[in-house]
Amino acid sequence: MTTTLIPSRSLISEAFPGFAVSALVAATAQFLSDHYGAPAMLLALLLGLALNFLAEDGTRTAPGVALTARSVLRLGVALLGARISVDMLAALGPRAIGLVAAGVVLTILCGLALARLGGRDWRFGLLTGGSVAICGASAAMAIAAVLPRHEKSERDLVFTVLSVTVLSTLAMVLYPMLAALFGFTARDSGVFLGGTIHDVAQVVGAGFSVGPETGETATLVKLIRVSMLAPVVLAISLIIRARGLADSDGGTAPPLLPGFVLGFLALAALNSAGAIPQALSDLAGQLSRWALLIAIAAVGIKTSLKRMLEVGTGAIALIVAETVFLGVFVVAGLHLLG
Repeated sequence: MTTTLIPSRSLISEAFPGFAVSALVAATAQFLSDHYGAPAMLLALLLGLALNFLAEDGTRTAPGVALTARSVLRLGVALLGARISVDMLAALGPRAIGLVAAGVVLTILCGLALARLGGRDWRFGLLTGGSVAICGASAAMAIAAVLPRHEKSERDLVFTVLSVTVLSTLAMVLYPMLAALFGFTARDSGVFLGGTIHDVAQVVGAGFSVGPETGETATLVKLIRVSMLAPVVLAISLIIRARGLADSDGGTAPPLLPGFVLGFLALAALNSAGAIPQALSDLAGQLSRWALLIAIAAVGIKTSLKRMLEVGTGAIALIVAETVFLGVFVVAGLHLLG
């Protein structure tokens, strides 16, 4: 018994300094966000980038930072499932669901097409397209977890999270004005905001700045987009495996569906069955947000700012184009659906 406990204690001891630093960065980011209004995800990322020296080989914090960026991320994504239920689909209606689902699929395809036209790697197009289409930073981290690794994986992830967070913040200010300009009703404004803004927090902020009905509809639509994270990740895993592109560990192929996606689906199923009380669902949502915040702080610490700047202006144009595509599609869909 003693010998089996030693490795786990050793792992905890080795990982704790890096996890503690990441958690401290996340707490600092949340404090600054609460007092100055900037997005916590963005602040955690920027603070993490400034502490990149803590992830250098030989430092006590490096192993824990790497583990936090990987494992805590997966926990955060899995816990998102506790906020998803089938009742959400029924409340929104088939036409709006079809519009949202089509927007997700077409935006991902748009990202792949634009990446190819711009001479970018297909993984970059999938990462940026998926993050824009589904739920911003959370989707970026979940998709990155199943993509084949390469030497620029961390750089591309940090760039994507940074970009979608900044674009979400701009959209939170600009999109409510666009909704008024287009003459949308309160419900259609909610569909527009929830169907186009990348991050959940900014969707809530933009929606309720217009009104209660718009805020509730926007949040619901956004959660429908979040619910598409699991099938999208599954589809990506299937395609990567079918093409023989999956990473292998000692010659063993990775599981068809990652454990964190199974956790997401299991919690969504339990919530749909009414087995998760509202208080517990809210708690899981808070834990998910903190886990993702700590994970993105760790990802920032792992990433060199100098390497991230190498991504170039073409990558910025790509993710802006994907954002514009999604916005135009949802606006056109709302007008066509009446």
